Amino acid sequence: MTQREGLILTGINNIYSVFSEGFTFLCEIKGKKLKGLDNVYNPLAPGDRVRFSIDEISSNKGMIFERIKRSNEFSRWNNKRQSPQTIAANIDYLICVASAGNPPFRPRFIDRVLVMSNPETEILIVLNKSDLGISSSIGERMENFKNIGYSYINCSAETGENIEQLKNIISGKIAAFVGQSGVGKSTLLNILYPGYNLKTGEISVKHDRGRHTTNYSRLILENNSGFIDTPGIREIEIFGIEPDQLGFHFREFNDYSQDCKFQPCRHDTEPSCAVKNGVEKGLIHFDRYESYLRILSGLIQRGSY
Repeated sequence: MTQREGLILTGINNIYSVFSEGFTFLCEIKGKKLKGLDNVYNPLAPGDRVRFSIDEISSNKGMIFERIKRSNEFSRWNNKRQSPQTIAANIDYLICVASAGNPPFRPRFIDRVLVMSNPETEILIVLNKSDLGISSSIGERMENFKNIGYSYINCSAETGENIEQLKNIISGKIAAFVGQSGVGKSTLLNILYPGYNLKTGEISVKHDRGRHTTNYSRLILENNSGFIDTPGIREIEIFGIEPDQLGFHFREFNDYSQDCKFQPCRHDTEPSCAVKNGVEKGLIHFDRYESYLRILSGLIQRGSY
């Protein structure tokens, strides 16, 4: 059988679309499991590179027998399956889309995305629906992200604000767009990449949040770049981080944590904690610290890191 390397575009019910040398093949995992990848929700995700063999009878089908080592991934903990779920792999940019309103701005969701992001992956926070107005509290939180080293831009799919800037930023890159339902990921992508007619949805008036319109992650290639459209995520569950190490994922803590009396310090109930002192003095944003405490509590309660 002919063997090739390819790129995972989508995966549904163990049937994967694999792009290789200008063609797309429908492939299954050989033996239904990949070596060393037993305790995961999905062994393959859009952006993964794989080795596969082409079926001699049906030339558009094949069998995947190996996942090539990832350079990075964006994952979350799947509570239903009690296992890690990878949303995108081998990306150049992680675009975290939030909305200024309708649904409401939720900065703690952004905090969780930042915690789970790979340190070597470029991150851009996009505040969409800026045409609805940006309150002082939202502006303050966004400026705090900027002050601690994260890039952000305000965008509006309605008015076109900064759409060209966003397009230039991700040009020639593989970018994964993540965010909660209703924040406008697919609407932005339809403007950035016209012609794909990605499905968009209305906001639930009762719950003031979006309805799921994208059901699965998929990579769409566009010349030398591409994007991964992901389903709206209601919550990011953190995993793979020890409670004592969580503070290192809040980069503004690092200027203070070395002065904590206890090492390691969880910056929670310990006395003489320099991070807590920084919060009290207004040097660390109180809402970021509250976000940290909530994540810490979740990690401790679940007991699996």
